Amino acid sequence: MSEIEHFMPLLMQREEEGALTPLLSHGRVHFLWIKYSNLYLVATTLKNANASLVYSFLYKTVEVFTEYFKELEEESIRDNFVIIYELLDELMDFGFPQTTDSKILQEYITQQGNKLETGKSRVPPTVTNAVSWRSEGIKYKKNEVFIDVIESVNLLVNANGSVLLSEIVGTIKLKVFLSGMPELRLGLNDRVLFELTGRSKNKSVELEDVKFHQCVRLSRFDNDRTISFIPPDGDFELMSYRLSTQVKPLIWIESVIEKFSHSRVEIMVKAKGQFKKQSVANSVEISVPVPSDADSPRFKTSVGSAKYVPEKNVVIWSIKSFPGGKEYLMRAHFGLPSVEKEEVEGRPPIGVKFEIPYFTVSGIQVRYMKIIEKSGYQALPWVRYITQSGDYQLRTS
Repeated sequence: MSEIEHFMPLLMQREEEGALTPLLSHGRVHFLWIKYSNLYLVATTLKNANASLVYSFLYKTVEVFTEYFKELEEESIRDNFVIIYELLDELMDFGFPQTTDSKILQEYITQQGNKLETGKSRVPPTVTNAVSWRSEGIKYKKNEVFIDVIESVNLLVNANGSVLLSEIVGTIKLKVFLSGMPELRLGLNDRVLFELTGRSKNKSVELEDVKFHQCVRLSRFDNDRTISFIPPDGDFELMSYRLSTQVKPLIWIESVIEKFSHSRVEIMVKAKGQFKKQSVANSVEISVPVPSDADSPRFKTSVGSAKYVPEKNVVIWSIKSFPGGKEYLMRAHFGLPSVEKEEVEGRPPIGVKFEIPYFTVSGIQVRYMKIIEKSGYQALPWVRYITQSGDYQLRTS
């Protein structure tokens, strides 16, 4: 138990040396740690443990604590240490992760201290059941499933217009309002599945780094690529995936900077929607870097509004609605001090934020959602597609 006393001095020493790593060792003991707000969550091991499992467990612990206490910080730990002991007792046994689903834990570990003892005697069947993420006896008047396919585009373009980095990170999120213990089967236009069944690969998508929620039957997926599962109740992330395909920039930015006799600077920015005309990008924000000593801003935009954020040395051009195929202009004028600062090498890239509903850049499609339940009820699946910006940057100089 005293080994943890070595952690903070070791961490501070490594930080000073500039050699801080996610895993620190002291003698035979290894510290695997994460930082959340102003807290360190540390797992210790003497063995060559599975690091991925340990970090997954630490992040899951943060998730459970924030579900219980809303804000996870030093004060909430001091105020709730009795519940934290109870939770840790259920989260892990003899160094092995156990029940880590906060919805199930909330059935028998409540936040009123006097209820803790009474709840212990009757552990819900979900904890001992093979389906530990879903309670029995759930009933809804209207049975529905909402499916959200959300894709984030990560893009880095250099000053010549060449794409240096391009990838799509996707998640499929479900909101489930189904009675009983239904089994769901989700069909996607997955290239490997199309190859197995001899279908045309034209409109299929090759998914990489696929990660599933624990409810998915992995053996079934490995065998015939069927995504079969008994879902938790309510909201959850069913799966995530990545595609390292060449993506054409959905919003293309061109920028020209003109300096006039060291006293003022003019920045012209042109934005073009390079996606389908029937689609519309919402809540577009274009962040244009400006010199740190600029002042007296004036703006002219063909659409939307621009504002200067001096603490970040950027102009943010906001466009509420940006249809595909359209081009818009923004001009910014700034004064510069008479004493010119030395020119710093290069400028930060222009950042773009956006969201395009009813559109996926990868072309992924939900082909079907089958819902099988012993009572034989009919349920409605609803599907929504969204593409949004991830780390989306365009260098202009």
